[in-house]
Amino acid sequence: MAFDYDKFYEENPSGLGDPTQIFVDFFKERAGAPLRVLDLGCGQGRDALFIARLGHSVVGVDISPNGIRELIATAKKESLDIEGITADIVTFVPQGQFDVVLVDRTLHMLPEAPRLEVLERLVQSISEDGWVLIADETSNIPRFKEVLETSAFSWKIELAVRGNLFARRT
Repeated sequence: MAFDYDKFYEENPSGLGDPTQIFVDFFKERAGAPLRVLDLGCGQGRDALFIARLGHSVVGVDISPNGIRELIATAKKESLDIEGITADIVTFVPQGQFDVVLVDRTLHMLPEAPRLEVLERLVQSISEDGWVLIADETSNIPRFKEVLETSAFSWKIELAVRGNLFARRT
């Protein structure tokens, strides 16, 4: 971890601000039955908390113990359905299937080979008709599309604009 997010989170409660608007819009448009969501690189939970407040079950994963500690404390205080896991995303293996896997500006922090390996592993845990939602560097999006194209599953790209890639497993 080049930047010390653990120290940043310790010194800055809710340090990364509000949830990412494109994810807010996605979840508001799909109100209804609760979804099981994996938020990889969740930090203190800016996206995870918003998603859980809508009634979804969220598993948040981050390498920062302080980020996960704050996520869990907020979830407990608000009685939200959130599990927080402190883990390195390079070696993390999701348990079970998810309706949505969300990765908000996290993959670009890894060198290319591990970045693509992480995504390859993640898409294996997405249920049929489930989604992968990625916000990242625009230059990484073509390679992320290649990972989906070579996956054992079929994917429909629903959004690919300005560093965002939203795809649905068909």
